[in-house]
Amino acid sequence: MSPHETSYGGRIVQERRRTLNTVRRAVFLVSFPFGILAFVLPVYARRLGAGALEIGGLFSAFTLMAVVTRPLVGRVLDRFGRRPFFLAGIGCYLLSQVLFALSRGMGLLYLARITQGLGASLLWLSAYTIVADLVSETKRAGGFGRVDELSARGALYGAFLGFTILGLLKLWTGWPMMFGSYALLSVWALWEARQGVAESRQEMPLASAGGNRLSRPLLFLMLIVFLTGASSAAVRPLLMVFLQDRFTTDVGMLALAFIPAALAYSFLPSRLGRVGDRVGRKPMMILGLLAGGMVSLLIPGVPDLGHLAFLWALEAVCFSASLPAERALVADVAGWDVRGTAYGCYTMASGLGATVGPFLGGWLYDVHGHASPFYLNALVLFLGASLVALLIREHRTPLKVE
Repeated sequence: MSPHETSYGGRIVQERRRTLNTVRRAVFLVSFPFGILAFVLPVYARRLGAGALEIGGLFSAFTLMAVVTRPLVGRVLDRFGRRPFFLAGIGCYLLSQVLFALSRGMGLLYLARITQGLGASLLWLSAYTIVADLVSETKRAGGFGRVDELSARGALYGAFLGFTILGLLKLWTGWPMMFGSYALLSVWALWEARQGVAESRQEMPLASAGGNRLSRPLLFLMLIVFLTGASSAAVRPLLMVFLQDRFTTDVGMLALAFIPAALAYSFLPSRLGRVGDRVGRKPMMILGLLAGGMVSLLIPGVPDLGHLAFLWALEAVCFSASLPAERALVADVAGWDVRGTAYGCYTMASGLGATVGPFLGGWLYDVHGHASPFYLNALVLFLGASLVALLIREHRTPLKVE
């Protein structure tokens, strides 16, 4: 190999490393509002005079925008590249935070949530696809885990920042200052991404254009993700209500019980993802689903917050192992020229489950008892683990399905 070829190869490696590091930093910075929004958005909307239906609509607006746009975003990523849509995603998050800061009525709040939903589609699909493009198959789960943990870490730090601001100031004054701070962090993320993110999409040889299609394993995975996503979403909105009925109405105490799990999500996914790269995707996915099902089965009978904190932490450790493996599996079973489309369909299936689940969970909670959504979730997660074992064939190289 000539010195010129060696130098060129070194530049390619450096560019890839720089792109991945910049994507991770940008994800970390834009994730600051994620941890606090679910707590403060309903409270702020109530201060604006919103009823329960309007508050629920704020969450549905985000989910529906993300679900509707993901398949389209995935296709344009494959056609036009990743970088412009990654930058657009950060821009949408920035705009949503400005709208949140300026909102003094429900109209702007809804517009902020819709913009945030579009940003979620653009940012996360492009980020996942960039990781799939640039990280080798043998390290891919660790690469996805690194992105996930930095997002969780940003959400954790952002929650501390937000609660500190709201603790020092009244909600009406602290709200614009909090989102103004988050917007400045997104400006930083956008500036870094413009400087440091290179296009990762490979040019497709003309002879192979359109040769790859979404594979059968991916369709099976979408079915599993839809079912398990719906069952998990069925209990997520009810969990705080159930725990307040069972233990305490002090949200701060319940938040403290979740801190060990939040720390696990913030620091373990990349490390456990590397374990998944060694032992395979399926074992880690099965482990996560079984552990999640067991936790859901035990929550209705948990005697105190200490035991609850332990169960949450155990679940977080197992999901920190399974989710990076699941995201890596999408790239493994999809053709390299349809990665954007594959992640669009995968996240759409998850989003559809998250849209359907809360309605089912609320009906079960009211009609069949407070524990019934948790038992149903456990059953579906156990079923999901069985389906992974039976239907998913693990491939360490991307499939080309004719």
